[in-house]
Amino acid sequence: SLVRTFTPFYFLVEPLDVLAVRGMSVIMNCSAQCETPPRIEWRKDGSFLNLVSDDRRQLLPDGSLLINSVVHSKHNKPDEGYYQCVATVDSLGTIVSRTAKLTVAGLPRFTSQPEPTSVRRGGSAVLGCEVTAELAPLLRWERERQALGPEPRALQLPGGALLLSNASDSDAGLYRCVLDTPGTPKYSDEAELKVLPDAEEPQKLALLKPPSALSRLAGQSALFPCVAAGFPPPLVRWTRNGEELPTDGSGRFQLLPGGVLEIRDVTEADAGTFTCIAESGNDTLEAQAELAVQVPPTFLKRPTNIYAHESMDIVFECEVTGKPTPTVKWVKNGDVVIPSDYFKIVKEHNLQVLGLVKSDEGFYQCIAENDVGNAQAGAQLIILDLDVAIPTLPPTSLTSATNDHLAAAPAGPLPSAPRDVVATLVSTRFIRLTWRPPASDPHGDNLTYSIFYTKEGINRERVENTSRPGETQVMIQSLMPETVYVFRVVAQSRHGPGESSAPLKVATQPEVQLPGPAPNIRAFSSSPTSITVTWETPLSGNGDIQNYKLYYMEKGQHTEQDVDVAGLSHTVTGLKKFTEYSFRVVAYNKHGPGVSTHDVVVRTLSDVPSAPPQNLTLEVRNSKSILLQWQPPPAGTQSGQITGYKIRYRRVARKSDVTESVAGTQLSQLIEGLERGTEYSFRVAAMTINGTGPATDWVSAETFESDLDESRVPEVPSSLHVRPLVTSIVVSWTPPENQDVVVRGYAIGYGIGSPHAQTIKVDYKQRYYTIENLDPSSHYVITLKAFNNVGEGIPLYESAVTRPHSVPDPSPMMPPVGVQASILSHDTIRITWADNSLPKNQKITDARFYTVRWKTNIPANTKYKTANATTLSYLVTGLKPNTLYEFSVMVTKGRRSSTWSMTAHGTTFELVPTSPPKDVTVVSKEGKPRTIIVNWQPPSEANGKITG
Repeated sequence: SLVRTFTPFYFLVEPLDVLAVRGMSVIMNCSAQCETPPRIEWRKDGSFLNLVSDDRRQLLPDGSLLINSVVHSKHNKPDEGYYQCVATVDSLGTIVSRTAKLTVAGLPRFTSQPEPTSVRRGGSAVLGCEVTAELAPLLRWERERQALGPEPRALQLPGGALLLSNASDSDAGLYRCVLDTPGTPKYSDEAELKVLPDAEEPQKLALLKPPSALSRLAGQSALFPCVAAGFPPPLVRWTRNGEELPTDGSGRFQLLPGGVLEIRDVTEADAGTFTCIAESGNDTLEAQAELAVQVPPTFLKRPTNIYAHESMDIVFECEVTGKPTPTVKWVKNGDVVIPSDYFKIVKEHNLQVLGLVKSDEGFYQCIAENDVGNAQAGAQLIILDLDVAIPTLPPTSLTSATNDHLAAAPAGPLPSAPRDVVATLVSTRFIRLTWRPPASDPHGDNLTYSIFYTKEGINRERVENTSRPGETQVMIQSLMPETVYVFRVVAQSRHGPGESSAPLKVATQPEVQLPGPAPNIRAFSSSPTSITVTWETPLSGNGDIQNYKLYYMEKGQHTEQDVDVAGLSHTVTGLKKFTEYSFRVVAYNKHGPGVSTHDVVVRTLSDVPSAPPQNLTLEVRNSKSILLQWQPPPAGTQSGQITGYKIRYRRVARKSDVTESVAGTQLSQLIEGLERGTEYSFRVAAMTINGTGPATDWVSAETFESDLDESRVPEVPSSLHVRPLVTSIVVSWTPPENQDVVVRGYAIGYGIGSPHAQTIKVDYKQRYYTIENLDPSSHYVITLKAFNNVGEGIPLYESAVTRPHSVPDPSPMMPPVGVQASILSHDTIRITWADNSLPKNQKITDARFYTVRWKTNIPANTKYKTANATTLSYLVTGLKPNTLYEFSVMVTKGRRSSTWSMTAHGTTFELVPTSPPKDVTVVSKEGKPRTIIVNWQPPSEANGKITG
């Protein structure tokens, strides 16, 4: 017979989300393509619409839905909802479109009205006017009751407010916002904008419109306002996640008038924290806002058309992506597929159909949905007669003319029924069947077999095929315990399938009663380092519970820890502060572990930080202010959400006179009002809601005697002197003669033949520096430049030749002591040691390094392996399991080295077998009805000697 071909059946146009206003007309577009014109129907909120007797809603010729004069009131909303287009071709199948939302805007009203305001010439002003989100696209502005034309200086912000930048006298007047709804427009109150003369005195910096959190779809644009006022006129710049944004107009980030940041064609990578920084004179203000980027569902893999035979198992694949992560459901001929024993969702989104029957034919659609959209993709299933081979060509290339390649089976006798079908092994979830070849072919070397099976009383058969010709047994797996199954076997020869064996009924064994999940598992943090978990006795298997095992794991880790518990609660201690942990409980009875509970996640309580902020630096701004900058405490020591930072500072000359200042969560603070030419010390501590953590060490800086010029780079230093030694050069200098320009430090460059190989920066107070670790008898070029925040000044050059070596070979160092080997696993050992040539605290402050060597004595001529380390421990990996190794360590500093230390020994752990025992069989013992014998063979990969 001819193979039926797949029928192209798909939507040309699908409905899209629509925003409507009461009284207007709306069209929901839809058009489907098939060789037989499909019948189009519409669903609203899951129910079919009766359009025959509807005087407001009608079906257009192309399948679109027209809604005349949308109805919407507080108690009657017949048109608002979710619409879906349904296309049907009789005797072929049904497909459904994506779901489209019709939203009806509420009554036109303003949630805030414009208010009178004033602005300086050249400044920025914000006129407020807000409406609900669905009405925002209908909002516009008027000045003196005339529509505002397109003007770069007049920008309507996302919420509806109007931003006027670089104000001029012509901008003064009465402003109002307008909602353009069908019928009569809705007008707000009028508000006067006054334009004031230019400011002559400094004006305090203020943020008129800071940015607020935004959520955008990928591909849309985003606007973040940052409207600042003050004199001198503020400058605004932006960062994302702490990195400066390029807003020169060449990319997707644009800085619009008034400090507004526009992000065009938003992508997922743009999500993060955006910070606007406004600066006016010595004033700085910052404001932050989050950008969340959402992505509608898109298909990475679409379902494909499938040919199959009855009783086969098939899988429709569907892979989707989106943000938030989409959910997936499947539809067959327009109806939702409900998961069952034969229709299963596997590998997250794929649809598996087990034991096909003829009625399973039709169109299957994968429908993906998240908060911002939905999409559908479909495929056709055709079930062929058993005597028709499944085509191997791509489905789209199959036509009735191409079926010549489907060679019919040669004519000849078909096999008779297989004989003596019997279940030789019956378990709870699998059955082994054996049989003898048919009488028509008693050797059966060229026969293959199909085993059809189903639950008793179910008409849907599944099929399992033998893997090679002549094989007369099969293992049927994934069965249900204590269930009756019906089996039959069919032999296949080169002439086709033969007769079926008689049905064989077999009941699987009941499963051992194991405990169910412990109900009502709860967890709460009782301190910053402990969590208490409680649960109740399982509802099943509760008469013989022996104990419980509590499993827990830190969020982001991959290794669970466990503890045995006799009762119904346990407190886990020694946890990390302000850290999320997951917990689950498994009950045990005499048969073993039961079903695990679901995971519960809880965070330990916060505490004061356990470490100070990092990298505190000071920058003297002028004669009365110093800028502090720092980084938060290390991630594992914050012990909670950082709520702010406490700054303490004092004059070095009067250590008892301490001033405190509390900063926000920003990582810098300008301390003003200081005395000229005075040295101050500063320290910073982080705070949580629990209190203040340890502070940094005191760091000092001296304010300038006078407010120096920093509009240009410093001049050249007035002198530079060098004194070469064997492996170092002492550099000294004097500052530039012109003391009116700020010098923030000096940059020293040096190298053999060129000064650009290395650069070192030192404080502005420093007048000499020793360059170390140089090569003897080498010609070095040295350069010195003064620098400030504007840049580096003109360099001063010198050269020097280091002295030759004239000292005898250095004496050897003492070898490391206390070498220990700690066994971590079957292939890893940690080596630790002490160094008596270091201070008591064993802190390494020089350039010394350690060499670790190791080997095994089997075979005896094994060579040493070595590795270098700069700390007092080293992790040796890649070792052999269950093997004795010896280790020793030496230390090297410059040209001096020690002898090898005393050796330490360690034997790696054994490796557990990686494969199970083979050929397990179970037979009953004749004459002893309550005895069975279990036989097996050793595993193929034992990884060592089997001990039991």
